[in-house]
Amino acid sequence: MRSRVGLGFDVHPFGDEPPLILGGVTIADAPRLAGHSDGDAVAHAVADAVLGPSGLPDLGTLFPASDDAYKDADSMELLADVAERVRKQKWWIDNVDVAIAAETPRLARYVEAMAANIVEALNKAREPMGHGIGVAVRPKRAEGLGAIGRSEGIAVWAVALLSRG
Repeated sequence: MRSRVGLGFDVHPFGDEPPLILGGVTIADAPRLAGHSDGDAVAHAVADAVLGPSGLPDLGTLFPASDDAYKDADSMELLADVAERVRKQKWWIDNVDVAIAAETPRLARYVEAMAANIVEALNKAREPMGHGIGVAVRPKRAEGLGAIGRSEGIAVWAVALLSRG
């Protein structure tokens, strides 16, 4: 069996209007992240984490912000498209680990739903005869340091392990 590890990163400043969407979860009382699509930094980081080791282009190349077709796009749908592309390259996603740096809002109560949404979006690229995809999502605080600590936005890192039989 051959394995590869990928790293994804995304950062967005907060916009003016709610809702915030992270990992496909809508948080109605928090401002949306600014971006061309729905601003779901979790979905974007996970997408790049699985695209890299599969040999495919990055998210911005596949779904460019310069293309109006992706204006306000549902990032979880883009992530599902990415999973299909990864599957076509004959890679399976074994697990994804996500760290979200955000001073506000507090995210602990949303992490299980985010993980479930990520599993659902990536399910096309799970090993057909094997186990499901493991996903862990952990919120972290910047403890007041830098732009994230000043609640100016959210940063997300994701690591993915892909295998090929």
